[in-house]
Amino acid sequence: MRKQVLFIQGGGDDGYKADVNLVASLQKALGKDYQIIYPQMQTDAAAPDFGWLKQIGEEIGKLRDDVILVAHSLGASLLLKYLSENMISKKAAGIFLISTPFWTGKEEWAQGLKLQKDFAKNLPPNNHIFFYHCRDDEEIPFDHLASYRDKLPWATFREIESGGHQLDNNLSVVAKDIKDL
Repeated sequence: MRKQVLFIQGGGDDGYKADVNLVASLQKALGKDYQIIYPQMQTDAAAPDFGWLKQIGEEIGKLRDDVILVAHSLGASLLLKYLSENMISKKAAGIFLISTPFWTGKEEWAQGLKLQKDFAKNLPPNNHIFFYHCRDDEEIPFDHLASYRDKLPWATFREIESGGHQLDNNLSVVAKDIKDL
């Protein structure tokens, strides 16, 4: 039976389309022993979390135990928010977060995206959590990675020299960590 990988896309009007290349790269690097599930998130601009938290929970609920959770950008931050604020019915083998924003500020639109202050202690126990961020990310400043390192010192952090926000559409480093679980 192939291992299941749930991939949550990044945000923006073309987030799903832009991340198709990330998904293809990951599938190629993982090979036929892994099945990537790539649902298209529907955005509700009126919802504080754009309606993504409910969708993420529904997608996780459809999968088997030991699912591998991978997410990019907005999707990564909202996956982390979901996992820290909800009990999940499935055991995750690992959590892989790419170019993850750490939301701060007092803007109204950001309030539904922010993590709770104690989010780290509310994550599912015994999970392998990996963060990936390129130093030349043009969308999410590299220093957001340091915010996560402060809150989650036990996680694994991969600092990548170049590749921008999309890691040059090459997720071989993520695939290697998944295979090493």
